[in-house]
Amino acid sequence: MAKEQYIVGLDIGTQNVRVVQAKVDAASGVVSIVGASLGTATGMRKGVIVDIDEVVSSVSQGLEKVERMTGVPVTTVSVSVGGNHIQCLESKGVIAVSKPDGEITDNDIIRVIDASQAISIPANREVIHVIPKSFTVDGQTGIKDPLGMTGIRLEVETIIVHGGIPFLKNLHRTIAQAGLEVEDMVLSPLAASSAVLSKRQKELGVVVVDLGAGTTNVAVYEENNLLHTAVIPLG
Repeated sequence: MAKEQYIVGLDIGTQNVRVVQAKVDAASGVVSIVGASLGTATGMRKGVIVDIDEVVSSVSQGLEKVERMTGVPVTTVSVSVGGNHIQCLESKGVIAVSKPDGEITDNDIIRVIDASQAISIPANREVIHVIPKSFTVDGQTGIKDPLGMTGIRLEVETIIVHGGIPFLKNLHRTIAQAGLEVEDMVLSPLAASSAVLSKRQKELGVVVVDLGAGTTNVAVYEENNLLHTAVIPLG
């Protein structure tokens, strides 16, 4: 019998701390929310941490509420990232397909996406997401998934989202002091988009605007591609 798996999402906003715990069904993979808490955030300003101790206290209170609700201890979290230190830029990667018969594999896709990260960003910046927009195989553009196709040259256009290392380290330090390990970091506008947008909306073209207490998150989609994302320090 497979062991039950739990995942926890943590959103530390300017005004509120939100914690959601979900259970993943081992057989079907269906995710069900089993606990959630909403508490007041202190120690935050415009989406960034200004007092680690206060934020640790706010996070700990939220975790305690969820653990009492579900009876399942929380050890790892997927945490949202915000603040106006977030920036994005477009990039491209190019590789030669590795297999002699030209069949494109998962490894080729990973390699070309990695190649798109070979750009110059300041030393105090860290890449958070590399999001593929579209692929090109031997000059044929607009390909969404090249896996299994045949070609010699594979290219990709990506959106690279990066943040300030000092802000990200403060976030990691805060989570660690609350007794947790960061399993994943997710940009707030992308998390909001995943929650509220359908594939059809992303294809037609849509802008998601998430008005928070201290920041406004924006994500722009068209033809199912992320075109731009930003965190504006106004709430």
